[in-house]
This record gives sequence, C-alpha cells and structure tokens, in this order.
Amino acid sequence: MRILWLSPWMRPLARVHAEALRARGAAVLLVTSDQHPESGPARDYELVLEPSLKEPAGWVSWARTVPQVRAFRPDVVIDELVRDPRWQVFGAGLPRVRLIHDDRPHDASEEVPRWRSAAFRWWDKNTAHRVAFSDYVARRISARESSPVGVVPLTSDLDPQRVPPFVPAGGRRDFVLVGRLNGYKNVGLILDAWQAHVDGPAWQGDNLVLIGDGDIRRALPDSVRWIRGPYSYDSVLQPLSEAKASVVHYRQASQSGVQTLSMQLGVNVIVSTEGALPEFQPPGEVALHRDDTSGLTAAFDRHAEPAVAARLGWEAQAHYTQNFTADHAAAKLLAICERLPRPH
Repeated sequence: MRILWLSPWMRPLARVHAEALRARGAAVLLVTSDQHPESGPARDYELVLEPSLKEPAGWVSWARTVPQVRAFRPDVVIDELVRDPRWQVFGAGLPRVRLIHDDRPHDASEEVPRWRSAAFRWWDKNTAHRVAFSDYVARRISARESSPVGVVPLTSDLDPQRVPPFVPAGGRRDFVLVGRLNGYKNVGLILDAWQAHVDGPAWQGDNLVLIGDGDIRRALPDSVRWIRGPYSYDSVLQPLSEAKASVVHYRQASQSGVQTLSMQLGVNVIVSTEGALPEFQPPGEVALHRDDTSGLTAAFDRHAEPAVAARLGWEAQAHYTQNFTADHAAAKLLAICERLPRPH
C-alpha cells in the first residue's frame, strides 16, 4: 500500500500517523509545509512546500513537487485541512480519504473564505471516504453528508519517543490550561472556579498555569501564571507532565488533541460535556456541564491531593495506551485504505 498524505498545517500529527503506517508496512509520502511551529528539518518521507500563493517561491516549490508525487505512484491519497487549490493536482484521479478534525469552526478565525470553499466544492464531493476522529464528529458530519464517515482514534501529535517518564505523586504540582485561550476555551468560568478552589480548604498552594496566546482581559490573581505566546513541546512537556490535572473544560469543542496529549503524558483531564470530550475520558471520569462552576471547583479540589492526581494520571495513561496510540489509528486507517479501489 502506497499512501500519499497531504497535510499543510498539522505536520507533527501527520508525521506520527505516517511513521505508524510505515511501521505496519505501508509506504508513505507526506506533502506538507513549515507552517507548524514544531516542523523542523524534513524527514526522508517528506516533501516540504512553500505555501504562499502570492510569492514566486510558492509556485516553484509546487511545480517541483508535482513530478515527485507522480514518481511515488500512490495507491490512495489522505488529505487534511488542505486549503490550497494547487494541491488538488497531487494524486488527481486516485481514491482519496479526507480527514475531518472538527464538525464546525471554533470561532471566526477558523472560517474558510468563500472563494476557497467554492474552489474545493467539487474536490470535497469526490472524496471516496471521510474519516473523523470521534463518534461525535462522525455523527455530525453524517447528518449533512451523503458519503460514509469512518472513525479513527484521535492520537496525540507528540512523537512517542519524546514522552517523559511518568511523574509520581511527589513531583505533581499545578493545573494546566494549554492552547489558544479564546472564548471557546471557557477561560472566564475556569478562572472563577479556580478562585473558589483557592479560597477553599482543599487548595495546596498550586498555580493554574495558562500556556498560549489569547484575549484575557480580566486581572489574574497571584495563583494564576500566564505563559504567553506560541509554545513548543520543549517548553510545555515539563509543566504538563508534572500537572495534577489538565483543564479542557471548553464552552465549544469537537474534540481536543490536548486531551489525548495529556493522557499520553499520564495526566488526568477535567472536561466539559461539549463535543467528543466525554467520549475520550477514562472509565468513571465524569464530564461537567460547561457552566458548572461548582462542579469544576470540586474537580480542582479532588485533584489537589498529589496521590489522587498520580493515580488518576496513571489510569488516564493506561486508557490512552489501550485506545489512542498511533498504532491503533494506523490499523484503522489501513483497513479503510485497503477497502478502496486500487488504480490500474
């Protein structure tokens, strides 16, 4: 099986998938770009394009890539978040699997311009198979699309070799909220619940650590530390792996890579009932309504005890290992690809 993977935006995750597929015997060519902050040097299965539509370098790199893709002679194409009409040439005429990460944009910044939607209408219609990463998203897409929607586990985009050792109770500290800290992340309510925790008897001197850019206009108390700006795994792995819990109590969500990353690192996740967040949780972990301030405060109280945080983190990591590894995803992706017709 020869798989052409088109992923201009999600290069680290595409690499994790590609290497798991290669471990299962597939040949994979990843066409991508340097737009993700964790991109790094090209690997031997990657072709890296300059994405600009306006600069000559973008057209030169695209023209150079077309014959390289044809020489690879793929059997099937997998694409995710492709927004450049030139990329439709790659693997033209081959059966194509489209990966769908969200059932709708989180906010205005993720809206696709009308001209791009029009340019991709025919291309989307001719997708051989759609794949979502949760039952929730698959149901939402199936309700408005006529073609089938498969489900593949949402694996973490952290290379498994970079996972640090599990942190025992004695090394647990703080609670962490990672990502774009915009309105859909429910930051205001999280801060209210955190303050109630700090004012109560269960607080053990921890901080709530916010990591990422965002628009937070209220004053932050001393117990909240905000690490602003784009972040890399080198900067986030230590505070996240040592955390007592990861906060994914969003107002709106399809699913969350932070949730699976946290479980991969051995950190339990506090989630809302939005989207597929409850679907990914370990058995016995209850999701909270997005407006449940007191429930979120109680969750902070519960995880504040280091021994409890470590036990729940161990269970979360076991749940990830049993259900969400890259190999689990690769097995299902290969099964989908093998059912598609091969080119003559």
